[in-house]
Amino acid sequence: MNFDWSYFFTLFGHLSGYIPITLAMAVGAMALAIGLGGILTSFQLSNFKPLKYFANVYISLFRGMPTLVQLFLIFYGLPQLFPSLRGMPAVGAAIFGLGFKEASYLAEIFRAAATSVDHGQIEAGQALNISRPKLFFHVVLPQATINALPATGNTFVSLLKETSLAFTLGLTELFGDGKMLAGESFKYFETYLAVGLMYWALIVIYTWIQNRVEVSLSRPYRRDLNVIHRSKRFISNDFKETSLETH
Repeated sequence: MNFDWSYFFTLFGHLSGYIPITLAMAVGAMALAIGLGGILTSFQLSNFKPLKYFANVYISLFRGMPTLVQLFLIFYGLPQLFPSLRGMPAVGAAIFGLGFKEASYLAEIFRAAATSVDHGQIEAGQALNISRPKLFFHVVLPQATINALPATGNTFVSLLKETSLAFTLGLTELFGDGKMLAGESFKYFETYLAVGLMYWALIVIYTWIQNRVEVSLSRPYRRDLNVIHRSKRFISNDFKETSLETH
């Protein structure tokens, strides 16, 4: 077996310099996906049919189209239609392309998390004439956030790996640098193994952080008493205030 251990270990020092750009793309795309996914979820839950139809078409389109095709459409296609977009930075195209893609998945995750909240709490609040914004921020959102966290974290893991597609736009990131090193040295196994282990290490670290967050939020007293009971106290307090006003 002709495995160059010396070259293999030197790769980690070289590849680590491209971790920041990989993380920047992943975090930027995830932030965009969360914001856009939340908007799409509100459209899905809306009673206004055109908004619901738009959200459904968006989700179907972006989930059904390959990620690489979407990146090419944004980086190469949009400047053809809008000349002002010529010279678009590759990192910006990657963030927008990945963000738009993952938003279609997060919209479904957020919708499922929101609808999983006990509807009886919402009905009780509506019976007390509590405004919809108050019900959302004090009752639905805290519980929906906990329900959506695991699936949202898995989406970020997938997104982190999909940043490797950015090299097709001419962007040098973790995988792009590894591809160039492999082409120069012809040591493909050592290079791609090092690249794979670097991605694995990033995902292991993130998974550990996500698990810590989930554990802290899923403790019975913190989740059941602090979230659900806080929602009930909010409704009860509002009922008291309403009763005082009527008397």
